[in-house]
Amino acid sequence: MKDIQPVKVSAPSLQGRAGGGSSPAFLTVPRKEAGYRPIHDRIHDFGEVEQTLNMRDRQEQASRCMDCGVPFCHWACPLGNKDPEWNDALYRGEWETAYKLLKKTNPFPEFTGRICPALCEKACVLYHTTGEAVTNRENECAIAERAFLEGYVTIRHPRRNGHRVAVVGSGPAGLAAANALNHMGYEVTVFEKNEAAGGLLRYGIPNFKLNKEIIDRRISVMEQEGIEFRYNCPVSSAAILSQQQFSAIVLATGTPVARDLKVPGRELKGVHLALELLSQQNRVLSGMEFTGDERITAKGKDVLVIGGGDTGSDCIGTAHRQGCKSVTQIEIMPKPPVGHNPSTPWPNWPVILKTTSSHEEGCIRRWNINTLEFLGENGKVTGVKVQEIIREVPGSEVAPLSGSEVVSPHNLTTLKPHNPEYVIKADLVLLAMGFLKPEHPEYPENVFVCGDAANGASLVVRAIASGLQAAEKVHAYLQSK
Repeated sequence: MKDIQPVKVSAPSLQGRAGGGSSPAFLTVPRKEAGYRPIHDRIHDFGEVEQTLNMRDRQEQASRCMDCGVPFCHWACPLGNKDPEWNDALYRGEWETAYKLLKKTNPFPEFTGRICPALCEKACVLYHTTGEAVTNRENECAIAERAFLEGYVTIRHPRRNGHRVAVVGSGPAGLAAANALNHMGYEVTVFEKNEAAGGLLRYGIPNFKLNKEIIDRRISVMEQEGIEFRYNCPVSSAAILSQQQFSAIVLATGTPVARDLKVPGRELKGVHLALELLSQQNRVLSGMEFTGDERITAKGKDVLVIGGGDTGSDCIGTAHRQGCKSVTQIEIMPKPPVGHNPSTPWPNWPVILKTTSSHEEGCIRRWNINTLEFLGENGKVTGVKVQEIIREVPGSEVAPLSGSEVVSPHNLTTLKPHNPEYVIKADLVLLAMGFLKPEHPEYPENVFVCGDAANGASLVVRAIASGLQAAEKVHAYLQSK
């Protein structure tokens, strides 16, 4: 692969961008996604499901960027990625330039290029005019992978400034803060309670979305650049401060407490929080062994996933790969509309029906469903009693929840039963209902909180942005001293 030269796209429809002008390719080149591996192939392993385009097709997709006068993609990205600039470089076949432009704002494009929901694409002018945004996320991933392949990712050895900073937690926010502070010249030590770095990236996201070798590769770069990682090291800010070794501390401990469902039967065996399944499966793939009693598996079981978000989707994909008999996913919220939602217009995030690769692999999906009770025999769950719900808004008639409505505490005032109760058969139940925002005491002035620990559960790209902001605050604080 080392002898591959950049492809120069010369199709007539791509002419005219040289010299800084925009290409008219968006008029003639349709959006082309890499797509997923065939279902019958991918459900038998935990390899990444997403495929890649060849270089010519990838550069052609980059040519679709219109170089807008007001780039909404740049505004929508929490990192402020300059998509038009690196798309233009990619279109020209200048892969190294594209990577240099990308890494100015995003320290880990190999992560976001795989798992980001691409806020930039929902802001793309082409998305709003044709429904076919530029493939920014896939382009970003391609640039990052080419950078590692061709050696554009180099090791930097910053000049040290004499200060030491501790980072607690090695999820995306902690890694971003540590990386930025290290490049500023601080000696950085990262404390991680688990046996390896990555946080949610490693223990929450399945390998079929993010291969853990991608994380290991980045950690290796960070270690070579001087960052020290201490694993199996659960510490508190007070413990670190008592050591008096660090000038500042960054807390990036995430949202460790998942939202539970306290209904009758919760104690039954076979009812688990989603991350209990996901983190254990990732550890199994890394070589860790568990006893039969410890192992959580969907093999041969009817699985019920409660919660309709990305974590629930990850449980579905994992259940299929473990050999489940069936999967059902229920959600208390309404079914979103397909394609367009008039109640969430730009610049809001479009609340529309999302069908993931895991859903495509087979899943019964139901909305407006409230969980009433876990049923079981001999201490093991055998089913879940549920009921459809309707809403009642003051001053209006009772009506089923509708995906075209914005559900908020102001209009979702009362949930009322609708239709008889019924039982969904299940001998494995996974609770994927989100996480609770942590509460923090008042810290000394040299302690900074970032990522999900500060803002509650959110996107990886927002956690990275928060980590970078925390690094800037640490730098400003120490410079003022």
